[in-house]
Amino acid sequence: MKKLRKVFYSNVTLLLLALLLVGCTGSKNEVSKQSSNHDAAAQSDENHNGTEDSTKIDKDESEPTTESEESVTKASNEHPSKETAADESNETSSKEVKNEEEGKEGNVLAAYSSEKIEYARVWLQLGPNQEIDELNVRHISAGELINPNDDTSASYPEDVIQLAGSRLVDGSVTYHGNGDGTIHVYNVPLRWDSAEDLDQGVMREVTENIIKNIKKVYVDPGDNEKIKRLIDIMVIH
Repeated sequence: MKKLRKVFYSNVTLLLLALLLVGCTGSKNEVSKQSSNHDAAAQSDENHNGTEDSTKIDKDESEPTTESEESVTKASNEHPSKETAADESNETSSKEVKNEEEGKEGNVLAAYSSEKIEYARVWLQLGPNQEIDELNVRHISAGELINPNDDTSASYPEDVIQLAGSRLVDGSVTYHGNGDGTIHVYNVPLRWDSAEDLDQGVMREVTENIIKNIKKVYVDPGDNEKIKRLIDIMVIH
């Protein structure tokens, strides 16, 4: 009986030991599993943090590059190259010189009246002889006879100016200024032939034809130096 009891206790002890071993093994596996999960989580966090740090570094590196490019572009726009600045400076200087030269040319006639300038321009454009030593200017009022030596002559319908040299061969120009850059030109001789041999009424017809055939002419500005020379030898009656 004692032997059976001893065997029973031995079996129970073995069973308890077996259960204890099984429990220890399970606990060890659980701890190992938790440790593995913890390591995996730590590794994941590390990888995630590494990715964020890498992204942040890439972003930080790219931002300065963009700002640098913008700075370079802005500087390029605000400060053009020396060649461009030089070209613009040369162009500005050329325009200033040109304007100064034009101003000097305009000042050549600044001391003269518009009337004298007009007389000189008309003679420069229409005068038969440019090599004159004197330019005579005579004002003729509307209503005066076209041929002052013949009472049968027709009269001027408007005020006119007669330009002539000091010699008969220099010719003459008789015109009316319209005030718009144009003139009416009358084909009137400087000196009329004697009307004694003309039939009665012929002079009237001739002078009326002069009025009918007046020409409208645009007066060119002409050369300022030549105009100045004509003004300097001008005599107004």
